[in-house]
Amino acid sequence: MTRRCRHSFVAVLTILLAAPLSAQVEFEGPPIDYLSAPTEDPVARLQQKIDASQIELRHDRRRGYLESVLCHLRVPASSQVLVFSKTSFQLKRISPRSPRAVYFGDDVYIGWVLGGDVLELSAVDPKQGAVFYTLDQSRSPRPKFIRQTHNCLSCHGSTLSSGVPGHIVRSVYTAPDGNPILREGTFRTDHTSPIEERWGGWYVTGRHGGQRHLGNLVVRAADDVRELDTDESANVEDLSPWFETGSYLSGHSDIVALMVLEHQAKAQNLITRAGFLTRIALHDAKIMNEMLKRPAEFQSESTKSRIRSAAEPLVEYLLFSEEAELSGRIEGGSGFARDFVARGSRDRRRRSLRDLDFESRLFKYPLSYLIYSRSFDRLPGPVKDRVYRRLWEVLTGKDESEKFRRLSKKDRRNVLEILWDTKRGLPEYWRPADDGDS
Repeated sequence: MTRRCRHSFVAVLTILLAAPLSAQVEFEGPPIDYLSAPTEDPVARLQQKIDASQIELRHDRRRGYLESVLCHLRVPASSQVLVFSKTSFQLKRISPRSPRAVYFGDDVYIGWVLGGDVLELSAVDPKQGAVFYTLDQSRSPRPKFIRQTHNCLSCHGSTLSSGVPGHIVRSVYTAPDGNPILREGTFRTDHTSPIEERWGGWYVTGRHGGQRHLGNLVVRAADDVRELDTDESANVEDLSPWFETGSYLSGHSDIVALMVLEHQAKAQNLITRAGFLTRIALHDAKIMNEMLKRPAEFQSESTKSRIRSAAEPLVEYLLFSEEAELSGRIEGGSGFARDFVARGSRDRRRRSLRDLDFESRLFKYPLSYLIYSRSFDRLPGPVKDRVYRRLWEVLTGKDESEKFRRLSKKDRRNVLEILWDTKRGLPEYWRPADDGDS
């Protein structure tokens, strides 16, 4: 996020991407204009309020502006997750004895390093995707969030982030000093990643039964990564043997928060990608229509195909296609699960897409809560229409293809009923035939 940002800000979790999905999207020029277009992300809106003297950030001697920023961005301290691999530009201050804390809400991420010079922030703009900032931790009469571009985009605007300005979470084998052991490989992970590949270089608190992961581990020179003993680092509830937890807002690095973070980061990238690809397709179509003297609204089969291709990976991900199945119950301890679920819109039967399952899968009702996000609502009309059409086909059983095999009839009906009651702007054909007011 500054000159030295060659690594990730929100650490990075791995799945292999299909070639079309991993391809780089050209977003610096028209019609995206990522570097020059105005933004309306949460950090930009907060800065406007600071400039207008509508709010004042409070400074704390120990943690700088962290707590005040979390308060104004409505990010709970319970979302704290801790990464001890040196995968941030403030890497000199990061180690297993001094992990970096990451806090997140639905559309904003804050990174804090003990004794660090700056806060690292990433916020989701509904059109432009992830926008990166730093905030100097020195006391100032008028704090200023500084936007970071190329220095962060080397990673956060690459194939690592689905080819768009986005977020990455990485699991890495980590040496005792915090340096990632890159020769052993790394994993970019999301909800499709097996648990055993996740959270290398992260602390993990909570219960997960017999399931094992790479969290809470350091790899010494004599260790064979294929034979690591992951039993002692499993089901950890107290991190004080590893570092001084009192320096942090929470003593947790909650496993539930980590799993939600993984899902959310990739989903946001795919929403951004669908929007970018559609805007580019429509821009190209406009040029061709003018050249061929066709009606401005004309869409060739090629344009329609490009929009369908932009929509389908998003549809599959929102519906948790290929989600890694859990083999035992997951429980956190920081209160994150309670805070996260409480923010959900509920239908007449008190169901919410934020309701957690954590017995065999992440969510009880398998459609991502990010369908309520500003980024989803601001998708270009043609691709949003396509996503809605495909969701309808799957949820009503018209599409029972193999990729959606884990969605039972009950799952599909539950999701439909929740959306009927809670999601504004559904297409008219979504309305239940037996209840026109739903």
